[in-house]
Amino acid sequence: MKKTLIGTLVGGLILFIWQFLSWGLLNLHYSQNNYTDNQDEIYEYLKGKLPEGEYFIPTIPQGATAEDREALTNKVTGQPWMQIKYHEKWNMSMPMNMFRGLVIDLLSVFLLIWVLLKFRELNLMTVLSASLAIGLIGYFTGPYLNSIWFATNTIPDLIDTIVQWGVVGLWLGWYLVRKQNV
Repeated sequence: MKKTLIGTLVGGLILFIWQFLSWGLLNLHYSQNNYTDNQDEIYEYLKGKLPEGEYFIPTIPQGATAEDREALTNKVTGQPWMQIKYHEKWNMSMPMNMFRGLVIDLLSVFLLIWVLLKFRELNLMTVLSASLAIGLIGYFTGPYLNSIWFATNTIPDLIDTIVQWGVVGLWLGWYLVRKQNV
């Protein structure tokens, strides 16, 4: 249990620190949150006109007919489209968001360790490969799959996946294998 606890704490901190570097100091995700000189106009136009939620524009209302869908497709093919995430109030609770992020990082590493400890034999390459594979499964079925449908840039997410799960895999490969042989 001690091995799992220490592996989880250090691995979770590795994830947390990388995410801080990636989103903060290195600003790898800037391309996913671009600035526009028109933001004030857009902001003033949309403010108060939408209920809080996520929007895909253009689309059809729920329950629309196949004919409605076809008509919209014919009308908008080749035209601009957008996704909007609209919130009524800016409420960036940095301490709570960071706490929740750390909890998720710890839980993720705990689950990785749980899987790894089911292996018959552990060595550095097995742990590193499994860590990267699990990280890539998350990337492929999350950000990358969304990019297929919504043409988003996921290169920053891929970099995050490889770096953070690679470093966690190296840590756990060293730590768990060393503890296994003691």
